[in-house]
Amino acid sequence: MMNYADNRRIVITGLGVISSIGNGWKNFWDSLLEGHSGISPVFSFDTSNHFTHYGGEIKDFDPFNFIPEQKVHLYSRASQLALTAMKFAIEDSKLTNDIISNIKTGTCIGTTSGSIQTIEKINDRLIKNDAVESELFFQLPTHTTPAMIARELNLNGPNYIFSTACAAGNYAIGYGFDLIRMKKADIVFAGASDPFSRISFTGFNQFKAVAPEKCQPFDKNRKGMMVAEGSAILVLESLTHAIERGAPIYAEILGYGLSCDAQHMTQPSVEGLVRCMLRALSESGIQREDVDYISAHGTGTPTNDKAESAAIKEVFGSRYKEIPVSSIKSMIGHTMGAASALEAVSCALTVKNDIIPPTINFETPDPECDIDCVPNKAREHKVTIALNNSFAFGGNNACLVLKKFISQGER
Repeated sequence: MMNYADNRRIVITGLGVISSIGNGWKNFWDSLLEGHSGISPVFSFDTSNHFTHYGGEIKDFDPFNFIPEQKVHLYSRASQLALTAMKFAIEDSKLTNDIISNIKTGTCIGTTSGSIQTIEKINDRLIKNDAVESELFFQLPTHTTPAMIARELNLNGPNYIFSTACAAGNYAIGYGFDLIRMKKADIVFAGASDPFSRISFTGFNQFKAVAPEKCQPFDKNRKGMMVAEGSAILVLESLTHAIERGAPIYAEILGYGLSCDAQHMTQPSVEGLVRCMLRALSESGIQREDVDYISAHGTGTPTNDKAESAAIKEVFGSRYKEIPVSSIKSMIGHTMGAASALEAVSCALTVKNDIIPPTINFETPDPECDIDCVPNKAREHKVTIALNNSFAFGGNNACLVLKKFISQGER
């Protein structure tokens, strides 16, 4: 049982984003509301032997603009993206290096593929009988992303990596929430990062889990996901700490729920998804009637969207058609471990601004997914509480509950 020292309110005070539709949360948010797609022909490797030739690659990211030139080669692509997103979040939160290096600053990072591009580089060199640079081996362990970030920014608090597939971002944020409530950290940088890679792209092609050109969550003719990359980091701290230093506040974290289907590696269990959502609501101290918006896992695969829709119906009963449920994966693709972190950023901005990003590419309603998916156009809607769903391979499920920040009175 968690030993909470007090019932501290935890808030989000900074956002950092690197994505296929924009870098920095403002560009990211504007693109979401405008329904822009980050899906385009893959340019980083040859896809001629694959079913699809499209993905969500980041086109306008140069690590030399954010990381000292002499250090860039030490970082894997995942670490480069995460460090850059963290620098954006630090600036956005009005933090300084002096502040974060002199308090208990924690780092919680999620990932699916981690240093997978490094593995590909080593493999290419070995095939050619070329020498392998020693720094590539230091990039291999999954934990090097938060470790390298902590070293670069002199962060001396708790340091964790989470590899729970595409639920990793929510896992990281949830654990960061716990660290602050237990007073094991004053500030936590929580989020996730995943790179675009040949291995992931090829694997999902072999699974036949990808769509040919576009992702269409909840559409009757949906054909699959679009493989993508990205990173998002959120700054978490206690409300008292945030107010004392005059930090901007985007949203409050009420709690989270975790579950494991304990069944199939790739086929979601409706019961497992229901269990996770109910745990999130219970841990957050709210009722089903309190939820105003759901950020769907919404991958665009036939089985996932059907299962998620069924789970939402079971949890929310007759209200299910009244709750807007949208999937930003329709725009940014599936960023693997980074997905729920990017979606958490979107949720924080949704509750702050009362605008819901759309599910684009929606053309034909599916009777089995008859939720309100906010089709094709952003919608102004009063959102006090948002539920961020993430349901991953291996049955790893994580749901996060965010609330509009209210400075006075009850939560």
